[in-house]
Amino acid sequence: MCKRGPPSIMPMVALVVDDSMLIRYTVCRFLELRGFAVESATNGVEALEVLARVRPAVIVTDMQMPKMSGSELITAVKGKPETAEIPIIILANRASCSDKSETRARFHIYKDIDTEAQLANTLDELFGQSSQGQAAGK
Repeated sequence: MCKRGPPSIMPMVALVVDDSMLIRYTVCRFLELRGFAVESATNGVEALEVLARVRPAVIVTDMQMPKMSGSELITAVKGKPETAEIPIIILANRASCSDKSETRARFHIYKDIDTEAQLANTLDELFGQSSQGQAAGK
């Protein structure tokens, strides 16, 4: 007879979409340290491929990417009932102030010296205070 341990709790999944390898790495690592399982994509087309097999708790996306922009990705995500309710965080260059006009995203943060602090505040607002560890079900 096999003994079973306590049921494992699956961590929340975050999808990070950015054509910058450095930004993807930074954001993915930050989310992993907060207990998320992370999927990443370099553009909206790749993100849709990930969404065909994974249902993330949150999407963090750049707006200016090749092949499919962040705005086009948001249109595709919000256009499907199975993904329409996934919260979206726009991660944009400060110079791209026009991204604030994208109202379908719940939050806007800037690629800046304090990107991680902005992301931490956003996750706390989205998932509740002390979201660190909650993503892993702790």
